[in-house]
Amino acid sequence: MSWTDERVEMLKKLWADGLSASQIAKQIGGVTRNAVIGKVHRLGLSGRATPSRPVRRIARPAPRPRPAASPGVNGVRAERPAAPAEPPPPPLEPEMLPNGEYATVMTLKDSMCKWPIGDPASAEFRFCGRRTSPGDAYCEAHARLAYQPQQKRRRRDSDAVAALDAISATRRINF
Repeated sequence: MSWTDERVEMLKKLWADGLSASQIAKQIGGVTRNAVIGKVHRLGLSGRATPSRPVRRIARPAPRPRPAASPGVNGVRAERPAAPAEPPPPPLEPEMLPNGEYATVMTLKDSMCKWPIGDPASAEFRFCGRRTSPGDAYCEAHARLAYQPQQKRRRRDSDAVAALDAISATRRINF
């Protein structure tokens, strides 16, 4: 492709109108964005009438999440009741050591539960001190509290639509 006088004049006009190098390359045809940029620099074109900015479109608001529903009587959907929450287990009292004291930082051993009980700034602060399995930091009851199973993540349609809208909005702005 060669830069004819006609093409150079068209480039100068489009550049002065504020079009981007990509837009100019599309209108001229047969040239790349980089070829347009190179020619602009060789011609010494600097000023532009208006900066090239894509038109900002107003993003649609994400649709409202619908309440979870299940099929009911006669095809009418009914609200699903929320799953009952498990009551928290009762707090375990710390176990006394054979000497009649509770486990402290100084008396903890590898085979003792290291679950803290109380305020560390108070004199009554202690550790559970119950027997643990080899290699475990907590007794069985405190391990259930510390290591909760991960909740299964449900993907809602509204989340997916919102994510796709956000991606398409950034594409419109960035390109």
